[in-house]
Amino acid sequence: MSDVLSFSTALRERSRTAHSSSEGADFMTDLMNGSGTREDYVALVAQHWFIYEALEAATERMRVDPVASVFLSDKLTRLPALEADLEFLIGADWRERISPLPTTQAYVARIRRVAATWPGGFVAHHYTRYLGDLSGGQFIGRLMQRRFGFDTNGVRFYLFGDIADPEAFKNVYREQLDAAPWDADEKERVIDEVLVAYRFNTELFVDLSRAKAAQSA
Repeated sequence: MSDVLSFSTALRERSRTAHSSSEGADFMTDLMNGSGTREDYVALVAQHWFIYEALEAATERMRVDPVASVFLSDKLTRLPALEADLEFLIGADWRERISPLPTTQAYVARIRRVAATWPGGFVAHHYTRYLGDLSGGQFIGRLMQRRFGFDTNGVRFYLFGDIADPEAFKNVYREQLDAAPWDADEKERVIDEVLVAYRFNTELFVDLSRAKAAQSA
C-alpha cells in the first residue's frame, strides 16, 4: 500500500472495480433503467431486511469494542425503516412472506461470523453497506420514488432523516478509518473483507435474477 495514500483512500481505490461490478449487475441495471418491476424492487427490499437484521444485531454487540464502536451511530440504523417499507410494500404479514435467498444466507452468516470474532471485519461490512447507502443509495432511492410513485413509504430505507449532510458524515467516517489503530497487515485484511462484501452484493443480484426467472418459467 502506498504511503502517499491514506487508508480510506486506498480502501476506496482498491474496491472501485468491485463496486462498479456490483452496481452493473443485470438485476440492478434493469431496476435502474426502467425494465425492472415493482416486484423486483420489493424482492430486493426483502433481502435487505435479512442483511441489515444481521448487521444491526452485530452493531449492538460491537458497542463495547474500543475500535469498532467508534464507527457506530444510531443515525445509520436502517431496520425500522426497512420494516416500515416491507409493511407498506407487502402487508402486515410481510415476515411470513419473505425468505432469504442462498447468497443472502451466506452473506448473513459471514457478517455474524466476523462480528463474533473480528472487529475489523465487522467494520468492513459496516463501511460497505452504510457508506454505500449514503452515496449511490441516495440516487437509487430517488429513482425508485419517481419510477414507482412512492412518497416516503416504500423508500424509507434510503432516507436518513437524522443526517443533514451525508457528505460531511462520510468524511468523518473516513477520518475514523484513517485513525483506526490497525497495522498494515490488518488494513489489508479489512480491504479484502470489503471486497468480500461487494462480492456478496453482486452475487445477490445474480440470485435475484435467477429467482425472478424461475418464477416466470
